[in-house]
Amino acid sequence: MISKPDKNKIRQRRHMRVRGKISGTAERPRLSVYRSNKNIYAQLIDDVKGVTLASASTQDTEVSGKTKTEQAAGVGALIAKRGVEKNVTTVVFDRGGYLYHGRVQALAEAARENGLQF
Repeated sequence: MISKPDKNKIRQRRHMRVRGKISGTAERPRLSVYRSNKNIYAQLIDDVKGVTLASASTQDTEVSGKTKTEQAAGVGALIAKRGVEKNVTTVVFDRGGYLYHGRVQALAEAARENGLQF
């Protein structure tokens, strides 16, 4: 009997395939998204230097909301605010192998509304 493939392994392969094509720089860092069952995390990453410029997650005290989608929108607004403080306005969006739907989409749209361009 053939076992069913692990969803996370499929997502990781999709993410590595995308990561081979995109990279962040100091002028245009990569906005990386990781989604767990309870939380969502976002980072602005300069891949040339290998440093994280800014980060935000649902575990930050500034983020509030009833649903996980509302919390993801709060994380998007917070990462955009922290990026603008560091003079970052344009980014490369890395959805982490997830579908552009639901929480990932809410985070991206909130980041756009609060000053990031991608």
